[in-house]
Amino acid sequence: MSFLDALQKISGYLPEVKTPATKPNLTRKLIWSAIALVLFFALGNITLWGLEAHAGERLGQLQTILASDVGTLISAGIGPIVLASIILQLSVGSGIININLSDPKGRAQFQSIQKLLAVVLCFFEAGVYTFSGMLLPIPGLAWAVILQVAFGSLILLYLDEVVSKYGLGSGIGLFIAGGVSARFFWVLFSPPIPANPTGGLIATFIANLGFGPDFLLFLPVVIAVIIFAIIVFAEGMHVNIPITMGTRGTGGRFPVKLLYVSNIPVILAVALFANLHLWATITKDIPILGQIMGAVQWATTSQYNLFSDLIVAIGGNGFLPGLTLMGPVIVQAIAYIIVLILICIVFGVFWVNMGGQGPEAVAKQLQSSGMYIPGFRRDERIIQRVLERYIPTITILGSIFVALLAAFGDMTLGALASGTGILLTVGIIYRLYEELAKEQMVAAHPLLGRLFK
Repeated sequence: MSFLDALQKISGYLPEVKTPATKPNLTRKLIWSAIALVLFFALGNITLWGLEAHAGERLGQLQTILASDVGTLISAGIGPIVLASIILQLSVGSGIININLSDPKGRAQFQSIQKLLAVVLCFFEAGVYTFSGMLLPIPGLAWAVILQVAFGSLILLYLDEVVSKYGLGSGIGLFIAGGVSARFFWVLFSPPIPANPTGGLIATFIANLGFGPDFLLFLPVVIAVIIFAIIVFAEGMHVNIPITMGTRGTGGRFPVKLLYVSNIPVILAVALFANLHLWATITKDIPILGQIMGAVQWATTSQYNLFSDLIVAIGGNGFLPGLTLMGPVIVQAIAYIIVLILICIVFGVFWVNMGGQGPEAVAKQLQSSGMYIPGFRRDERIIQRVLERYIPTITILGSIFVALLAAFGDMTLGALASGTGILLTVGIIYRLYEELAKEQMVAAHPLLGRLFK
């Protein structure tokens, strides 16, 4: 028995959400998704026992991307789950681990090992959060804090399984969209409270009405709407590859969307950045390594208020002096954009190959479904060669597009939300809408269900 087979066998002893015997109907899927989302918000409102203080501001808006809330049961959020996927993707892609992802057995082995690694990382990251100073437990109760944080991430791991098997979409996407949406609407509509006397943007605008209201307050809202429109428009952009179906040669098209990789590369990239920031905090006092990790942290930190800070600097000092004053920040922002693009391309390529969306895997699917390219003989290799003209290029272009959109949004939305969060949320909601429409169609016409298997 190989080492990977042994890990897969160990993973088999972990608790598992049973696959439903019959496919749940749409109503049941909505109920399970709603239950998972309610439990997620409930976990985010349960404060850790034995905690003296926390420094959640170190992660800032990365918390919403990780579906975490430092100081609560979901302090680590989906970080361990996503990190497990990142580690395995990099290991398989570099050849360190030999798993054939085009084979169903290989994919099952990958998923089993990923789950086992995620469970281990739940405890590991809980320890990192505690001993890095992100969480400050009462002396003698560090073990209790670690167990609680690990337990919270384990709950999210199994809630993700519940949503994947009984609900709509994935639990990870649902938690990210829920967290970002909650923050967005709270910052926009929150009333004045003791902790925030000015309230949200709407309350601040009304309070300043008649006293020279600052209309720049609503600039992030306008930009968020623009980003929303761009993403929805981009979702409809695709290249149609002509295909022929059946013995009579019925014509059709196989669409390859611009956002072929969806928003997965950004999720993985931002989760990687968050984990690198944690390691930078731990290693800051170690010679050489601390300096290296400090440089990595500098290059992977987004400037969330760059545009507004730049406007203030230019308005107060003039154009050239303002640019000079903001020079170091602008250089850092450019470095972040370049690093984000490169990482997104890497994860985009890995994700397409791992998820069975590469040219070879898609060619096999089309061939097995009786489809072929018109004007060519029925050969899987021909279909693959045609797909290789489009899929790799669109994968890279789509990864660059989502990286640029996320970075631009981060630097313009300020406190309202992160561009990455808006990008992910819109993409997740759009796909939930598509899945909901498909479920409604299948419910109305059961025979169509065979086409979506």
